[in-house]
Amino acid sequence: MKEILETIILNIVEDKEAVAISEKLEDKTVTYEVKVAESDMGRIIGKQGKTAKAIRMIMKAVSGKEHKRAVIEFVD
Repeated sequence: MKEILETIILNIVEDKEAVAISEKLEDKTVTYEVKVAESDMGRIIGKQGKTAKAIRMIMKAVSGKEHKRAVIEFVD
């Protein structure tokens, strides 16, 4: 699942070197903390949070196939 999230994020941002994704496992919940450059944070969140919401929906679908729950947090 992390590879899918990383692919999505890397295709949105301009500064690909600044992308860092950490993963925490707790029972059936997987929490991903996504860090990007400050200049790319607006791209990730999108207007009215639509891009972030779309990323979360995609990851929810992927995690559902693996019988897990994915939580995506965008960190400054």
